[in-house]
Amino acid sequence: MTNIVDVRELTKRYDNGFEALKSVDLSIKQGEIIALLGPNGAGKTTLISTICGITQATSGSVTIGGHDNLTDFRAARNLVGLVPQEINLEPFEKVMNTVKFSRGLFGKAPDPAYLEKILRSLSLWDKKDDRIMMLSGGMKRRVLIAKALSHEPRVLFLDEPTAGVDVELRKDMWDVVAKLKEDGVTIILTTHYIEEAEAIADRIGVIAKGEILLVEDKDHLMKRMGKKSLKIELIEPVSAVPDALSKYGLRLEEGHLVYTYDTSLDRTGITSLLADLQTAGLQMSDLQTQQSSLEEIFVSLVAEQEGAA
Repeated sequence: MTNIVDVRELTKRYDNGFEALKSVDLSIKQGEIIALLGPNGAGKTTLISTICGITQATSGSVTIGGHDNLTDFRAARNLVGLVPQEINLEPFEKVMNTVKFSRGLFGKAPDPAYLEKILRSLSLWDKKDDRIMMLSGGMKRRVLIAKALSHEPRVLFLDEPTAGVDVELRKDMWDVVAKLKEDGVTIILTTHYIEEAEAIADRIGVIAKGEILLVEDKDHLMKRMGKKSLKIELIEPVSAVPDALSKYGLRLEEGHLVYTYDTSLDRTGITSLLADLQTAGLQMSDLQTQQSSLEEIFVSLVAEQEGAA
């Protein structure tokens, strides 16, 4: 798959010496959804702004569709749509006029059929003649997406697109993103909601303190770094882990035992644990397994990076 965005050794350093980005390398494939995860202040918004040409890098390079975003800015920018965190819309303007205006800014000829398609896909068609001030917060975010798509970009940046949006509307937005991918749009998503990344992303990037910690296929990442927990429910709950089972690193949850193991190892240790459990005189009533979530993987990666700093 061809890379549509290439970032090489991108650094952003401010006058006070603070480095918001530290020699970032990132390649984004055409037609994929990549989620950038990171804590507040990690550099997510700075990275997006720099790729889009809104913020100027201290050093490094960015190409979009083969166009350098500095020396060939117009060609690069025409390929990009950006949905910012902040809802900054003209409150007295109508939805359709807002989207038309954005298309015109990029020098695109009028195309009512295309704009209708966008508004219908975002459930905004029946709101096309409403003034922005009359819309809910979730609908305003949809207008931001419509504006970003108005000039037919091939790369769409979504910077915290569902911040402040209720759960039901958030899931609707995921459906919109999936449809955009079907149309061949490349999507770069930053989010605090890790379930978003887990639900819709093809690849996951983790950024902390201006550095990319990893970029990896989501399923491969969860398989490589994920762990499973085995909850052993006992007929008679215990108040402490028996000394005979101390080597397994068990923890207690409401009187029951929980064993964490690495799925990538040839031997999980479960067979010997269950044998030793019986030797210790403990009787099981049930066994339950649980796979570690993307959130747990993310938290552990960031904690490692902070510990190394």
